[in-house]
Amino acid sequence: MLNRVLCCKCITYPSAMCQVARYACTNLFVGGLSYDTNETVLRDAFSQHGEITEVRVICHHVSGKSRGYGFVKFSCENSAASALKEMDGQIYVEHELI
Repeated sequence: MLNRVLCCKCITYPSAMCQVARYACTNLFVGGLSYDTNETVLRDAFSQHGEITEVRVICHHVSGKSRGYGFVKFSCENSAASALKEMDGQIYVEHELI
């Protein structure tokens, strides 16, 4: 189902002016997905790197098919960093990295 994890990027949001808080980067953008990919498959692909709090595959509003990208949110920054390092550019087919 999940043919390729083409690109994983850390999603960060600009901080408000005069705010010194540091936001943990726990949300990964995942692109290059097969159009048959669903949230369960995406969760399975990334679950080996840590606890996942949310998975979203972005779908076409009419057909319901994947648009080829999604987001994986981890519970901690270290897990997200590990997933980013290990999964970037990988091909994942039926629960196996190739």
